[in-house]
Amino acid sequence: MSCRQLPSHARRVLLLIVLLPGLCPAQDISWERLSDGVTVSVWKPGDACPTVPTMLVVDMDPERTKFAVHHYAQEGLLEPPRMDEWQKRTGHHVLFNAGLFRENFAYLGLLYKDGRPLGSRRHASWQGLFVAEPSASGLQKARILDLAAESFDEEQPRYREAAQALMLLDLTGKIRVRESGKHAYQTIVAETEIGHILLLKSLGAVRLYDIARCFKDALPAVRQAMAMDGGSSSEVRILESLWEKDLQVQEHASWKSLFGGSSGSHIPLPTVIGVSPR
Repeated sequence: MSCRQLPSHARRVLLLIVLLPGLCPAQDISWERLSDGVTVSVWKPGDACPTVPTMLVVDMDPERTKFAVHHYAQEGLLEPPRMDEWQKRTGHHVLFNAGLFRENFAYLGLLYKDGRPLGSRRHASWQGLFVAEPSASGLQKARILDLAAESFDEEQPRYREAAQALMLLDLTGKIRVRESGKHAYQTIVAETEIGHILLLKSLGAVRLYDIARCFKDALPAVRQAMAMDGGSSSEVRILESLWEKDLQVQEHASWKSLFGGSSGSHIPLPTVIGVSPR
């Protein structure tokens, strides 16, 4: 797959190539810098991945952004808020669902906030662990741990924030989900070669296997990835006020509204992860 020649005015398209080396967009893509360390856009895989729909993408630099886990019970709430309510409570620039949960809103897997477990237990078969905010110097500020290859000390965690979910693609390039599987809206967290965290939300139903294959074939900048959640609870929201400085640009108004939460069923979410400037 060959990249189109960049138009002379497309500085944001150039930013795409810098942030995601190896990604050749099927169409011209305009990236928006919303705040320090947060850049957003839309990725259309195109012919390289015919079964993968358009995806909203948030690129976050952990050196400039911090991550925080929020759980409704830990914050003294009687029931889980919807995503828009979470944003009003927390004020985070970016919010996304932290992972899978049961019908009684119990989180499935390890979940840590401020270095303390929030009552959930390690899932026996899920091997993906998103971790952030290290308690010691010299560690990446946010990354994906592959529990099949790395350890996580539950008594003395090296990271203050953690959320466990399904490993999707590992450092060896192995796809970690079965080729079978249902089609659903998906939320993916990925780690890039330069240490950025990518948050991707599909705008159509898709199998996790097809996303993993697409990353492997068409997005070599992704080192490893994990699936946070799917279906009606697959939500990503960006603080609406961050768009205000760009109101004159109308060409991407439709996908900006998607980042703002104008699509989806907006069910209550017991656990979310928020992103704010450092």
